[in-house]
This record gives sequence, C-alpha cells and structure tokens, in this order.
Amino acid sequence: MNRSRWKAGQLQRRHLRVRRRVVGTSQRPRLSVHRSNRNLLCQVVNDWEGRTLVAASSLEKEFRAKHPRANRIGAEELGVILAERAQKAGISKVVFDRGGYPYHGRIKAVADGARK
Repeated sequence: MNRSRWKAGQLQRRHLRVRRRVVGTSQRPRLSVHRSNRNLLCQVVNDWEGRTLVAASSLEKEFRAKHPRANRIGAEELGVILAERAQKAGISKVVFDRGGYPYHGRIKAVADGARK
C-alpha cells in the first residue's frame, strides 16, 4: 500500500473523530485549522448555518510581508490576526478544531495566538 495514501487515511479518520465532538454554533463557532507543509489556513465557522464568519491564511499578502514562512512564530501571529478579526465580528468564544493534527507545534501556536 502506498504510504502517503495510508497516512492520509489516518488523518481523515482522526479528523472525523474530532468533528463528532466539535460542532460550531452561532453562540460558539468552530475555529478550524488546516495545515499543509508550507501554509496554514484558519477559519471560524458556524456549522448550523454552514457559513464561514472569519478567515485568515498564511497566503495573504500582509502576512507574507512580515512572515515569509508559516513556521511556529508565524502561526502564532496568524492566530492573533484571526482573533482580532473575530473580535471585530463580535465573536469572543470559539471551539477549537485541530483538524486531526496533533496538538503541538504550529497547531498549538495558532491556538495560543488566538487566546492572546
């Protein structure tokens, strides 16, 4: 079996296991994080309406100007940017969805940055 395919299947199973418990509502939306090898994408989602309320990405020009790479320091800054946008949209509490990724490194840095 192709190893990368096997790992993708594991990630998908972990993600589904997390999503069974984590549901975003209008009072407490879900902060979803997607991690690739080079970039991070974060969004605050209301699952009941199926709407993305706020989003931030390491692909944005303003972010790229400060942090050319989405490393741990850049991930924490991305969390801060997302939290500021959420505050402007009137969102103060969220449920964190790690997306099946282990809670360490860049994923933890995004959560810590959002808490600041």
